Amino acid sequence: MSTTHNKPSFPYFRRHSFDTICRLNAFPKGFFMYAFTDAQQQKALFWLVLFHILIIAASNYLVQFPFQIFGIHTTWGAFSFPFIFLATDLTVRIFGSHLARRIIFWVMFPALLLSYIFSVLFHNGSWTGLGALSEFNTFVGRIALASFAAYALGQILDIFVFNKLRRLKAWWIAPTASTVIGNALDTLVFFAVAFYASSDEFMAANWQGIAFVDYLFKLTVCGLFFLPAYGVILNLLTKKLTTLQTKQAQDRPAPSLQNP
Repeated sequence: MSTTHNKPSFPYFRRHSFDTICRLNAFPKGFFMYAFTDAQQQKALFWLVLFHILIIAASNYLVQFPFQIFGIHTTWGAFSFPFIFLATDLTVRIFGSHLARRIIFWVMFPALLLSYIFSVLFHNGSWTGLGALSEFNTFVGRIALASFAAYALGQILDIFVFNKLRRLKAWWIAPTASTVIGNALDTLVFFAVAFYASSDEFMAANWQGIAFVDYLFKLTVCGLFFLPAYGVILNLLTKKLTTLQTKQAQDRPAPSLQNP
């Protein structure tokens, strides 16, 4: 006597709409992870790691240049580093926390080294020559180390703490919490490690005030530009990736019914 085993005739994405999938898995539409091939994940890992390294290196270089606005001191690094938090949020939503942890692992040491080299060679915006690398620059080294510590702390908090907020229906809660709390801790750790009792007398005397204004600038920039842009990007990626994954599922041959 043979027994018929009913197997699903269609892939999961072929049988359910994206809204249904979110509901069945208790995921809001803003929290989405997809099935990617190893090649797709490796390609994404490469570009995301490169993006993180470039932003960190650029921020460490730009933080050397304080300026005043309305009589208040801040640095140009306040405009570049918020990209990291938003990029991490998108990475966790799309690929999950596993890939985000791999990004942190691959980014930290290259970013530390590149930040030091770049900042030494272009100290205060001027080319110092390769000979400048023959001696360790304590001032620049502290900046690179501070960035290393702040980045690691911020990303770990983002992945393990703010990740829970991504399951909420309102997409903006997680990136906003990451921006407000993550930037506060990141800014405090960075400026304390880099400039407390620094050899740069100006930064040693003013790092607390500069850090506070730097933080306010980050909040302002994120609130006015990054978060609205993030909402648009998130919506576009949701539609694009859902369409792509559904099409790939439909193109796969459907499992046939078998009678063992």
